[in-house]
Amino acid sequence: MKFLDQAKVYIKSGDGGAGAISFRREKFIEFGGPDGGDGGRGGDVFIEAVSGLNTLIDYRYQQHFRAKTGTHGMGRNRTGAKGADVTLKVPAGTQVYAEDNETLLCDLSQIGQRVRIAAGGNGGFGNDYFKTSVNQSPYRANPGLEGEELTIWLRLKLIADAGVVGLPNAGKSTFLASVTAARPKIADYPFTTLHPNLGVATVDGAEFVIADIPGLIEGAHEGVGIGDRFLGHVERTRVLLHLVSATEEDVAYAYRTVRAELHAYDESLTDKPEILALSKIDTLSEEELAEKLKILGKASGKRPLAISAVSRAGMTPVLRQLRREILGITGEEEEAPSPDRWAALPDSYSERQDRE
Repeated sequence: MKFLDQAKVYIKSGDGGAGAISFRREKFIEFGGPDGGDGGRGGDVFIEAVSGLNTLIDYRYQQHFRAKTGTHGMGRNRTGAKGADVTLKVPAGTQVYAEDNETLLCDLSQIGQRVRIAAGGNGGFGNDYFKTSVNQSPYRANPGLEGEELTIWLRLKLIADAGVVGLPNAGKSTFLASVTAARPKIADYPFTTLHPNLGVATVDGAEFVIADIPGLIEGAHEGVGIGDRFLGHVERTRVLLHLVSATEEDVAYAYRTVRAELHAYDESLTDKPEILALSKIDTLSEEELAEKLKILGKASGKRPLAISAVSRAGMTPVLRQLRREILGITGEEEEAPSPDRWAALPDSYSERQDRE
């Protein structure tokens, strides 16, 4: 299934049915009078968040949705039936914008939310409605009102607990594949990931959803590379995991580049809790690792973790920190990781991580 997080859709609610002009005609009834019924109401257009969907790909192949017109009124004071409704089913986390793609109409953040986006037109009155003491046989009826017609934008923002950000080839997809059952595309060239991937990680009995976001480069907010629109998928996350590759010549510059792009997209992203980790540490010697950790820590003002998704070194402490931020736990004593987790690292580094 292809991933699509934005779609333009045309919708139209149903027109109301017309009222009927009818007169009672029965044998032995001298004064029958008008008996035209009212028209039925037009169908509504709803948008509903449902489970089992994580993309808007269905709306690439169908962009027009029209509810049914209400049934016209009939004689014997029979009111027409309401037109059939139309329901657009979308993943949880979908936002609905007006045609200008800026005015937010509704935000479907939970499964089961259902919003009427376009109301059907009212049915017209039949001639029985217009009968008065001075006009016993009105020969008029109303047409039904027209339904609402509008173009909307559907914009999906994935609902995840943690978002993984970084430059291209920072090891984000490898990290996701290592800690979850997700199988994102992994290769040794930039922009391997072209759309977000989701996975469920488990640590110490707690489960949380991780979103892997395509890589950012300098100028992404101006459309360089694949742009920064995918950052919308981390707006709802509680914590960001910022990965900086140990293969970068200047890890401080790599860190600042991504932070600048996050700030340019939305200042609130830089206010989110951030866990910083130096990835691909299996490519460095212990001296090189210590030097790059020192440089990265000075540039960020944080104490970065060190991980290798290939050897799984340092993965458990990262997952535990993510868990703490997501659950809002402070001062929790972490369990000591099993020794085999650190087999790929020098003893001195293993001891430091165990103490943490």
